[in-house]
Amino acid sequence: MQILGIDIAFFIFGLTLVGVALFHNKTLQVALAGLAVLLAYKMGVAGFNPVHHLQHEWKDLVNLFGLLMGFAILAAHFEHSGVPALLPRFLPNDWKGPFVLLILVFILSSFLDNIAAAMIGGGVAHVVFKKKVHIGYIAAMVAASNAGGSGSVLGDTTTTMMWIDGVAATDVLHAYVAAVPALLIFGIIASVQQHRYCMVLKDEIKGAHISWRRIGVTGMILAGAITTNVLLDFPALGVWVAIVAGSFIIRTEWRELKLALPGAVFLLALVLCASMMPVNELPAASWQTAFGLGFISSVFDNIPLTKLALTQGGYDWGVLAYTVGFGGSMVWFGSSAGVAISTIYPEAKSVKDWLLNGWHVVLAYVVSFFILLGTMGWHPHPPHKTGAATTETATPAH
Repeated sequence: MQILGIDIAFFIFGLTLVGVALFHNKTLQVALAGLAVLLAYKMGVAGFNPVHHLQHEWKDLVNLFGLLMGFAILAAHFEHSGVPALLPRFLPNDWKGPFVLLILVFILSSFLDNIAAAMIGGGVAHVVFKKKVHIGYIAAMVAASNAGGSGSVLGDTTTTMMWIDGVAATDVLHAYVAAVPALLIFGIIASVQQHRYCMVLKDEIKGAHISWRRIGVTGMILAGAITTNVLLDFPALGVWVAIVAGSFIIRTEWRELKLALPGAVFLLALVLCASMMPVNELPAASWQTAFGLGFISSVFDNIPLTKLALTQGGYDWGVLAYTVGFGGSMVWFGSSAGVAISTIYPEAKSVKDWLLNGWHVVLAYVVSFFILLGTMGWHPHPPHKTGAATTETATPAH
């Protein structure tokens, strides 16, 4: 069924995303309700077979769930390793201090989940700026975490999804051609904002020490993800083998799983919704479409957008990784990192203040996109999976 030539499934999905944007305290309930309505419509009107669909999607869903939950343990190990507490000792006293912190968040996000990197940076900023953090700098921390993860399959949920789906890790690496200049643009402006608002106060960090065992377990988890992805196309398996093995080396923060579960289920619900969209009705893959998806991801979650793009195919994955990964930084609820950091800084939950003070993030997105396009060009990748299905959902075969 269609309305104005558009399949009703898109309207259901769109209303679900609008609900997620409007009801920030009920995102899980909204996502599950949207999934239920979409399933009812597809099964009742479109003759959709959910069992057949899950036969194609189960591996991606299990991998994504395993990685999201596993990365929560990874982030806890790194947070308690003592490294984040030592970082402020190396911050300069002028505006370069806030800028160095943004660089550290950028680097952390290249191998940690962007949510973890943003929360670590936000926690450090909370201490070294004595709780006086400019909202423009809060936006910059989110932007740094999203930019840092955009070129790494370990650094962002969207790039991890691409990796799970079969995109090579090297195919997203050139996102850094845009991410690095973006960091320079928003980072310098936001750091000057923060320095004028409150300078670095480093004397608050005391008694920090390094736990080399936690650092070792962190390395084991990352190595496990890479090894099993290369050998078995199943990175979640390696993550959990390393987590279980690491629990015999040092105490594991299992309570993090309970905290991570609602967010993981929320993201899986949106991904499953996206997988049921009729991709033959999406705009053709092009650099213009990828550029536009960056702005869309600032108000709609970038996880389902990435899933739709993967199902459709034909994108330059490095360009797309930058746009959907970094684009969500332009509004506070456009990325999981922004939603997470708002728990530390509730004042961030103002779209008006975010845009007025974090305008440099929008500037950085646009300028750096065209730097990437001008230097690297647009090189759409051929289908990374064989035997694509010809059903309405056009789900690639595994």
